Amino acid sequence: METAITYNPIGIIRTPFTKISDMPVQSKGAKKIYGVIEILPEFISGLQDLDGFSHLILIYHFHLVKEYRLSVIPFMDDKPHGIFATRAPLRPNAIGMSIVKLQKLENNLI
Repeated sequence: METAITYNPIGIIRTPFTKISDMPVQSKGAKKIYGVIEILPEFISGLQDLDGFSHLILIYHFHLVKEYRLSVIPFMDDKPHGIFATRAPLRPNAIGMSIVKLQKLENNLI
């Protein structure tokens, strides 16, 4: 039984990474790399009190992923593993998760 699940974006994450191959495997591998999260205007009130936190958990769509693989060779490994045992972005549902440090919150920009 297939069920379509649809999510509507609440914002956009802008980082210096323009290719999948340039992305760090984990957000902790991107120290001293800064990005900006732009929250769409209709969701700004949901940011209330966010500036009291040190870190954010981001769940996002890998918009550059156009295909998936069920077996991949992870970074720093030499043998294939099932995609779900890795953090590789070539997933059947191109969803990623990162924990990032909150630097500042200004209007709709994080």
